[in-house]
Amino acid sequence: MNLPSLPHRDNMIDRSREAWKPPIFRPEQGAVASIVAAVRRFLDLQAGSIWRDLKSLVPHCEGTVLDVGCGAQPYRSLLSPTVRYIGIDRAAAAEEFGYRVPDTLSYDGTNWPIDDASVDTVMATETLEHVVRPEEFLAEAARVLRPGGWLLLTVPFAARWHYIPYDYWRFTPSGLARLVGDAGFGRPVVYARGNEVTVACYKVMALVLVLLMGDIRPAPRKWGARVCGVVLSPLLVGLAIIGGWSLRSRGGNDCLGYTLLASFLGRDADLAGAQRPESRS
Repeated sequence: MNLPSLPHRDNMIDRSREAWKPPIFRPEQGAVASIVAAVRRFLDLQAGSIWRDLKSLVPHCEGTVLDVGCGAQPYRSLLSPTVRYIGIDRAAAAEEFGYRVPDTLSYDGTNWPIDDASVDTVMATETLEHVVRPEEFLAEAARVLRPGGWLLLTVPFAARWHYIPYDYWRFTPSGLARLVGDAGFGRPVVYARGNEVTVACYKVMALVLVLLMGDIRPAPRKWGARVCGVVLSPLLVGLAIIGGWSLRSRGGNDCLGYTLLASFLGRDADLAGAQRPESRS
């Protein structure tokens, strides 16, 4: 029996790439690269919101920090010089995401090339949505962490489908709490990055950035879009300012994404007594 279809609508399963995507992150090496990264964080509210949270949290990390799905390692500079940093990423990261950083450990499959109970902090920024089986990912985080170690995650929420087709999930705070609780972590703290104003600014800014930077064809249409983008550039800057200001809020139900902190209870902890998301505080 043939499935019914909706006229004039694409089957999104057939889509294999993005019509437009921002440039990938680059390692910050030198003053010019740092300036470019700062401008990007100003115009990319998603990236700016993550930087804002990690700038407050990451300096508290001690011992060994494992950055999983590290990409270009954009947040490494926020760590204390006394921290031992290990960056790992999937061997397919270069092919699927465009990242190839020399001092990154590669791995295939599920198991990370890290010893049991050898890490004080597991950090994964905008990674979990690209993991086919998040439960296995969090089980690995629990395996490599020492009891009392931290899990530090960021995930997107109001974000477009990106790195197609390797973007699988969007998580809510209650979903995140259940996932990390089942993996042996304590009751997490989940912070929203922004609110409804931030999301509105982010979406309109994305439209302007498509005009300025999108892969638009044919050429006459492309240059027409560029002219429109230049005309709308003051709007882009204004929205970036408003959106950045809105990130100071306590967070809303609609937001750019979430930042999660959780402590690992230990492999021998009595998880039955741990406070679950459905428990009453």
